[in-house]
Amino acid sequence: MSRWWTETVAALGDVVPLPLAALILLAVALMVALSWYFFPAWVPRRLPRFTFPRLRRPRLPRFRLPRFRRPRRRARRARTDPPAVRLPAPRIPEAVPAGGLGLADRLAAEGRYAEAVRERLREMVRLLVVQQVVEPRPGLTVVELTEAAARTRPQVRPTLHAAGSIFSDLWYAQRPATAAHDRRMRELATDLSRVLTGEEPR
Repeated sequence: MSRWWTETVAALGDVVPLPLAALILLAVALMVALSWYFFPAWVPRRLPRFTFPRLRRPRLPRFRLPRFRRPRRRARRARTDPPAVRLPAPRIPEAVPAGGLGLADRLAAEGRYAEAVRERLREMVRLLVVQQVVEPRPGLTVVELTEAAARTRPQVRPTLHAAGSIFSDLWYAQRPATAAHDRRMRELATDLSRVLTGEEPR
């Protein structure tokens, strides 16, 4: 056995010098010592797993019979009535001198036709109250005024309905007022005065 070792060392010495071989052995011993000291930090905790894709069975389409559903009833929308149109409060008429102009005429002369229409409607309401056709109630609407006056004087219904439509278009629908609106309102006021008193307004 010693002869085998001697021959092996002699063969190795012919290839690698003995000092270099001793240095290599020392380096290998140092690496083994360091590996043993730091074990198991350099060893992976989990080995890699090799997974294979699973083969899934193809799903067959399901055939379902159509369901017959009853048509849903739509909820009826509550009818919303248009907002009530409030009448302007009647004013006490000013003293108009002979040959002078009233407030409505002065407003129309200044080109303020919407205000002139409102003032003429006030005069019509005041005339109905004075003639005791309707009772003076605050917050009265055009429709309520027409219905109340028509119960006592049915012949005033068309006149009041036309006057209320003009007033609503100008003050609630915000339509531009023109001289034609004021002229038509003046004619309606004249017709109402003729029906109630038999006289034309000044």
